[in-house]
Amino acid sequence: MAVAPPALAQSPVPVAVQKIHSFDIRVSDVSRSLKFYQDLFGAPVQARRGEQVMLRVGDGPHFFSLSPAAAGEQPGFSHIGLSVADFNVDSVRSQLENFGIRQARSPQRLEDRLALASTSWVKEYGATRELYFADREGIIYHLSSEAYCGGSGVLGETCSDVEAAPGPGMFRLVDYSHFTNFMGNRDRANDFYTRAFGKSYQAYQGPTSPVIGVGDGIQFLMYVGGDVPGTPEAPGRIDHVCFSVTNFDVETILAQLTDYGLRAREDPSDTQAMMHWISMRMPNRGGAEGGTPELYFSDPDGIRVQLQDTGYCGGTGYLGDDCPPL
Repeated sequence: MAVAPPALAQSPVPVAVQKIHSFDIRVSDVSRSLKFYQDLFGAPVQARRGEQVMLRVGDGPHFFSLSPAAAGEQPGFSHIGLSVADFNVDSVRSQLENFGIRQARSPQRLEDRLALASTSWVKEYGATRELYFADREGIIYHLSSEAYCGGSGVLGETCSDVEAAPGPGMFRLVDYSHFTNFMGNRDRANDFYTRAFGKSYQAYQGPTSPVIGVGDGIQFLMYVGGDVPGTPEAPGRIDHVCFSVTNFDVETILAQLTDYGLRAREDPSDTQAMMHWISMRMPNRGGAEGGTPELYFSDPDGIRVQLQDTGYCGGTGYLGDDCPPL
């Protein structure tokens, strides 16, 4: 009699990440940062949680939040938020375990991020259970429902007291474009996120710099840096967020930022608060002939933000909007 072949090992099911959904920054003065971002983007306050303020991006419910930095804490990004289809905390947490992310306790506020590496945890706010995990180099992600708005309810989907912005703002945010993260081992990060999220490369910004498409053909996550093997000796770093804006025109935006009080950065090695600058991404980095202009500014705490056209996908062309199938 024929012997039946052994059952094939089942590959773990990737987390069904949909889009970039949110982020949080720790700032030295929430009121000052709130005024700054509302002046620029005209973003309504979608929800509040204690001193934390959630600012709507586009038509929502995606948002970004401002939280007060603790004593001794440097201002900066605390986490990246991603939406997940059919989100369920326990199911997604189990999926992450299959990719080496073990379940652990909720960390302390200023706990060393490398101590959190490759763990997940849950925070509870009333009926809302929120899922976080840290990757191998301690970069923290918040996974949520597509309906999550930073409010109440089982999925954090109820935001009933939206506060209109004082004015329309200088730029109209449409959505997120991407996050760029600096890693000790970029290849390890790219391997993990393509497997854990079931994603593929959307474009290349140089031979060793792929961008991981999040799934809509526009948004992406980028991991750059070194190729140091073994256990990380320093945590990875979220370098900047990029938003998509309407009417993307470099000279117009720079003039508006200058009029608001930002100054042109003269030394690329010395980025201070309230500066703006252009980086021309040339063909050797996947840009257009003559360069793809990438526009940045720094906020009152020196946190870096990029603005690009709504079609920008990290590819070639003057607007970076050419990302052919790979």
